[in-house]
Amino acid sequence: MPTIDTTDWPRLSLGERIQRLEVDGYIVLPDLLDADQVKALKAETSQLETFGVDYSERQRGCNKIEFSGGRLTELLGHPPTIAFLEEMFGDDVIMMHYAYARSEPGHPGISLHADGQPYGSKIFGFEGSCPRLIRVLYYLDDLTPEVSPFRVVPRSHLSFHADANPYKRYEEHPDEVMVTLGAGSAVLINHLVFHGNFPNVGDRSREMLAISYRPGWAGPVEPVDEWPEEQVAELPENVRRLFGSRNRRDWDFAAGNKPPGMTRVAAGIDPGRWNRE
Repeated sequence: MPTIDTTDWPRLSLGERIQRLEVDGYIVLPDLLDADQVKALKAETSQLETFGVDYSERQRGCNKIEFSGGRLTELLGHPPTIAFLEEMFGDDVIMMHYAYARSEPGHPGISLHADGQPYGSKIFGFEGSCPRLIRVLYYLDDLTPEVSPFRVVPRSHLSFHADANPYKRYEEHPDEVMVTLGAGSAVLINHLVFHGNFPNVGDRSREMLAISYRPGWAGPVEPVDEWPEEQVAELPENVRRLFGSRNRRDWDFAAGNKPPGMTRVAAGIDPGRWNRE
C-alpha cells in the first residue's frame, strides 16, 4: 500500500503552499467548490461526449471544453484559484488547456508520467514545452483509496538524472504517494512532476476537470493554435483575461551581460517567499 499524504492542507500558509508546490511538485487546495457548485458542474459534464483512451474504455475524457459555456467555462476564472496562481506567477495568467476525465470502475490506473515535455510530443503537442506550467485538477467526487486517487512521486521534477527524463513512464515507484481528498478540492501540480492515478476498484466513477495555466512569459518552444477571437470575445471578462496569446514568450536572445535597467530587488526569487502568511 503506498504512503497516503496526511498533510493538513487547510493549515498551510501562502508561503508554505508555494514551497510545497515548488519543492514537492504538488499541493492540495481543499474545498474550492461547495456542494452546489459540484452538483452544477456534474450536471454539465453529464452532457459531454466522451471517448475512451487507448488502454481502457474505463478511462474516458473530453478535450477542449473551454467554450462549453455555463459553469464549466466559469470555472476557468474561479477567483480563489486564480488569486493563488497570480501569487505564484507574479505575471499574467494564461490558460493553455482544459479537459474533462472520468475514471470508471475497472479503470486500470494511469501510469506515472510527466505532462511537461520540452520538445513537444504526440500526446501533448507543444503545449507541454512551456518551461513553467501548473495543472489544476478539480475533483468532482471524493478521492478514496479505492476510487482512482491521485498518485505522485514527490520532488521527481527536481532531478537531473536520466530517470527523470520527462518522456519516460513508470508502472509504479516505491516512493510514490497517494493523495485522497473530498469532492470540490483540487490538486495543483508542476507539469514536470511524475504523477498519475491509481486503479478504480470501487463501485462508482470519479470525475475530474483539468485546467493548465502558465505565466505570461513562459510560452511554448513552437507555435500552437491561438484561441478563436470571436469565441473569446463572448466570454465573461474575468475569464476572457486568461485567454492571452498561447504563443506569447517574453525573452531576449540577444541580451547582453549588463543590460540597462537592471533592478536590485526581485521578490519572486527571494528565499523568504516561503515565509509568507
